[in-house]
Amino acid sequence: MNQLASGDPHFDSLYPALKLGRRGFIVTALGAGFALATQPVVAQTAIKTDTAGLVAGEVKVPVADGEMVAYRAQPAQGSKFPVVLVVSEIFGVHEYIADVCRRLAKLGYLAIAPELFARYGDPRKLTNIQDILSGIITKVPDAGVMADLDACVAWAGKVGAGDTARVGITGFCWGGRIAWLYAAHNPGLKAAVAWYGKIDSPATELTPKHPIDLASQIKPPVLGLYGGKDQGIPQDDVDAMRDALKKAGSPSEIHVFPEAPHAFHADYRPTYRKAEAEDGWARLQAWFKAKGL
Repeated sequence: MNQLASGDPHFDSLYPALKLGRRGFIVTALGAGFALATQPVVAQTAIKTDTAGLVAGEVKVPVADGEMVAYRAQPAQGSKFPVVLVVSEIFGVHEYIADVCRRLAKLGYLAIAPELFARYGDPRKLTNIQDILSGIITKVPDAGVMADLDACVAWAGKVGAGDTARVGITGFCWGGRIAWLYAAHNPGLKAAVAWYGKIDSPATELTPKHPIDLASQIKPPVLGLYGGKDQGIPQDDVDAMRDALKKAGSPSEIHVFPEAPHAFHADYRPTYRKAEAEDGWARLQAWFKAKGL
């Protein structure tokens, strides 16, 4: 893979926030545990998936400006595993996201969760959500994220024994929005599952389009999972997205759990809703299998 450097026009178009600033990665290792901003963790509901029968842990993925750290889990035996990209919430790749990767690996997937914020800061070490949003998230360009996810697919095929003809994506909150965007970006994607990803928001230089703007361009089938009591995502937006997908003749679907809040799948947080989370996870599995993953 050709390595690009700051000053190269293509690099600058992907990572505009870095043009006049630092180069390289702030986050070069993942560590362990849950993000500090999510403390205290609700230990009695947090799911813990072991690594028996798996190859799991930190890997380095070659990207435009170096190596990006990621968490990978896959079966210990076999090859040509279908690949699932796992995209985190604003808290980065912490224990919850790693566990989701292990859950997918137990189902036979090569699951990889890249630390997409690695150039901009480490959200796992910040205690205040507003500091994460203003200090890190607002600096992350959608175009760079799409390129990093493409790099993960390439890595899975070359190094991780993944089948790049069978690629899916799932993401949570911030990552749910990214799942919609990646489906528009990569028409070869087999399927996507977006958990309570924001559908609409004001455009910025780094986030110029949102899922509602791209509905007609989304060719792969996306399953959107939303909470009816999500205070951050208006049901009007969910309805508008459903209508836009229908108008475009999209194979995508949206399911709303009427009583669920935002982050209902996050088993380590008070927002967790066991019934809805398990139902959503079953829907994810059925969706992936039905779409050839």
